[in-house]
Amino acid sequence: MSSAPTPDEFSPAVYEQLRRLQARYAPDGQDLAAYLEGLYHAKYINYWDYIELDTLLSIQRPLTNIPDERIFIMYHQISELYFKLCLCEYEQIGDLLEPSLGEVVLRLGRINRYFENLIDSFDVMVDGMDKEQFLDFRMALMPASGFQSVQYRMIEIASTALENLTDKAKRQALGEASAHDYDELLGCIYWKAGATIEASGAKALTLIEFERKYTADLVRHAAAFQHRNVWAVVQRLSPDEQQHPRLLRALRQLDVSVNVNWPLMHFKSAVRYLQRNPTDVAATGGTNWRSYLPPKFQRRIFYPQLWSAQELEDWGKGWVESVLGESEGVPA
Repeated sequence: MSSAPTPDEFSPAVYEQLRRLQARYAPDGQDLAAYLEGLYHAKYINYWDYIELDTLLSIQRPLTNIPDERIFIMYHQISELYFKLCLCEYEQIGDLLEPSLGEVVLRLGRINRYFENLIDSFDVMVDGMDKEQFLDFRMALMPASGFQSVQYRMIEIASTALENLTDKAKRQALGEASAHDYDELLGCIYWKAGATIEASGAKALTLIEFERKYTADLVRHAAAFQHRNVWAVVQRLSPDEQQHPRLLRALRQLDVSVNVNWPLMHFKSAVRYLQRNPTDVAATGGTNWRSYLPPKFQRRIFYPQLWSAQELEDWGKGWVESVLGESEGVPA
């Protein structure tokens, strides 16, 4: 019967880990002993340090003393973290030079789960704040708007060919020469219509500031995902894999989640807080929310090839009619 190692001895398991570490560091000319000495002086990691809990809980900085503003801030911060989780998956999908059906479906499934959580949780925005408190503190936020979420725009661009996000008539007017000119294509992007002043058609300050900060980033992102967006990667699968029911379900779910259910939850929230008769309350960013949020007006669709002519025609209508149709004054 073997005895336990003494304090001056290493177990076989420790020796094996030392050999693995030596193999890891030696090719880079690194001294394993120096790294081990650093480990000796390192502190144990704690949960609150690892996730930067103190920092995380300190970045809610309301602009007013109205209590429910904190809810508004925290929910949007949570949403942005979910968007970042999604973008981690889009990056890994884009890196698949020889994609497999299983890998693509796995990562699309993760993105879909993140959006399911976002959609299910959006009742926090619909019913989780006092209406009068919201209408008071929102005036301190102008011209900020959720419209300005660049991560959401990056998700859209990473999901499909850029042409599916652009106004068809404007794109045709530019001609074929603009097919790879991302400045030109982004100039035709659908979301610009959502931050215009309805009376004049001029850009709202919300859009002007968004473009000033993020246009260069979005141009780079669009170029990076030209051949790495989800649809481009799917085209690299075999013909049989491209028609696999699991993949088609995942793609259709992503299309509906991002382009129907998520914007319509925002529409539902806007109806609760901003709808008035005879005149609606304006959104903080000046966005024309009644014509911008409902999918049946925007009709942005990532994967039109996967939907029937009738489904394309009815895009977004059923949700509005079934969920919001009972609200007086909601367009059907």
